[in-house]
Amino acid sequence: MAVSPQSPQSAPPCEPRVPPQSAAPRPAPSVPPESSPDRPHLTELRLSAFATHRGAGFPLGPLTLFAGPSGCGKTSALRAYEALARLGGGGEVGEVFPDPVACVPDRARPDAQRRRGFRIGCTADGPEGPVRLDVAVQAEPELRIVGERLTSGGLVLLETALRDPARRSVQAAWHTAGSSPVTRAPLPDDRLGTALLPLRVAGKTDGQRQVLAAAEQMVVALRSVFACDPVPERMRAPVPIRDGRLLRDCANLADVLWRTRSECGRRHAQLVGAVRAGCAGAVADVLAEPLGDGTVGAVLDRGDRGRTGFGRLGDGELRYAALALVLLTGPGVLEVDPPGEVPAAMQTLTVLADGLDRALDVRQRTELLRLAARMCERGHIRLVGAVSDASWADRVEGVTVVHLEP
Repeated sequence: MAVSPQSPQSAPPCEPRVPPQSAAPRPAPSVPPESSPDRPHLTELRLSAFATHRGAGFPLGPLTLFAGPSGCGKTSALRAYEALARLGGGGEVGEVFPDPVACVPDRARPDAQRRRGFRIGCTADGPEGPVRLDVAVQAEPELRIVGERLTSGGLVLLETALRDPARRSVQAAWHTAGSSPVTRAPLPDDRLGTALLPLRVAGKTDGQRQVLAAAEQMVVALRSVFACDPVPERMRAPVPIRDGRLLRDCANLADVLWRTRSECGRRHAQLVGAVRAGCAGAVADVLAEPLGDGTVGAVLDRGDRGRTGFGRLGDGELRYAALALVLLTGPGVLEVDPPGEVPAAMQTLTVLADGLDRALDVRQRTELLRLAARMCERGHIRLVGAVSDASWADRVEGVTVVHLEP
């Protein structure tokens, strides 16, 4: 499925506000049916005004590739997705956007109050049907969330707006459908209101319960995101034995192998098979060797040909092995923050992989995509990756390709 984002004229980003429903026509994504439709998951990412993007909406399938040359906005799209995930997990806006000015669209002019900002949003599907979230962030002169809208079935369930710039709060109104149709109260301007609703809404009326259900679906869909970009030069050296939770640069891959090889023999056998398909030479096992000083080093067991340390593998082999491990493991091994209050059967881990095809040869990227398609088909994992060219992915079933242009 190839999708080209529309870029209609939009309101200048110097007026940070929640965007209206987009009228820009976009082809509907041809996405395989979900294995578990009750698992909340994102179906669209909207970048109304963010970095290089204006008025853009991108479909998200179980396996989505953003494709295009350098400078087309692939990394920005993944950065916006991760930002929404962190906000959905209760993250403070200053931690989520350490460099907010870089998120302001190019050539955006400040308004009379010297304000500039950006707007992002998404749609989450699940038991409550499609639920939309749109967020407006002011980057200058102070970083704050100045507008938010949560909608379902055309009904506005939550809406916030900055009424008094001198106060560090926004005025929020959420659906009640009781003796009073709307409840109004201030919310802090440094957190996502949707993530705070379970602490503020009693759930006594049908309207309040609808608000809570929609907010929970959105938060669950956004949580459990693992952004990774393996760095080969950091994966070659031995590492200390610690908790065995994989970091986003995969530098501690040996520590993770030390833990996972004994925890799940079936998944480890799948990892060995995947590495065998993508690495040169015979591969009988993938393991970590203790070095006697509290550290371990990752090695490939070549059978009768001995062992090859990861320090001698090429960049493509190291990135391939790390990404295969990410796809074959889960939140308990990856450094993510899953919603502990939600049953595992209702959760979906989303992997964000920038430069998915970086340093990989044709065989490696094809095998990795096939592995990703198999894992995503089961419904408990989704992948959003960025690649420079996706022509090699056309023959893999179940892949949604979003083509971007500079």
